Amino acid sequence: MADNDVETPTARERAKTERQDALVRAASALFARKGFAAVSIEELGAAVGVSGPALYRHFAGKQALLGEILVGASERLLEGGRTVIAAHDDPGDQLDALVRFHVAFALADADVIRVQDRDLENLHDPDRHRVRRLQREYVELWTRVLQHRHPDVPATHLRVRAHAVFGLINSTPHSVRGLRGAPGDQTVGAILHDLALRALDA
Repeated sequence: MADNDVETPTARERAKTERQDALVRAASALFARKGFAAVSIEELGAAVGVSGPALYRHFAGKQALLGEILVGASERLLEGGRTVIAAHDDPGDQLDALVRFHVAFALADADVIRVQDRDLENLHDPDRHRVRRLQREYVELWTRVLQHRHPDVPATHLRVRAHAVFGLINSTPHSVRGLRGAPGDQTVGAILHDLALRALDA
């Protein structure tokens, strides 16, 4: 099909996509602040200026919305990790790029990380299994890069390093909210980047 034959979204389709995106952002913030169980359908709708039942035009229910948040985040991490690795040949550059990518994700999506930590078990089983599979694949990306840098270290030990660094990076944005926003994010990001690389190559 020629490029000029590709159908462009209609105004209605664009509006629907924008409303879905707004619901995901609002739900991420509400779930992070109050917890999945404490947030009502009415609150979710009100957060984007619609009635509670209007949610069902976009998602099958609150659990489906939670799945969109957490599965989507895991997919973005895996795809982004693959992309930054493919952009570099040297394992040192790959590791540096992975750390920068994950730090940027954690600073931009702190609410999503908080929801993941607290409400993963509230997902439908298929979504929860998918999240865990995607996360395992993401860890293996890091492990393979680390194996190139530390060929004498067992892979199991390198996975521990990766998980420990995820914990460092993911938890920090919640404790430095006073520094959030430029230039605060730049300061926090630089500190996390330095600490993560030191830990991974210890």
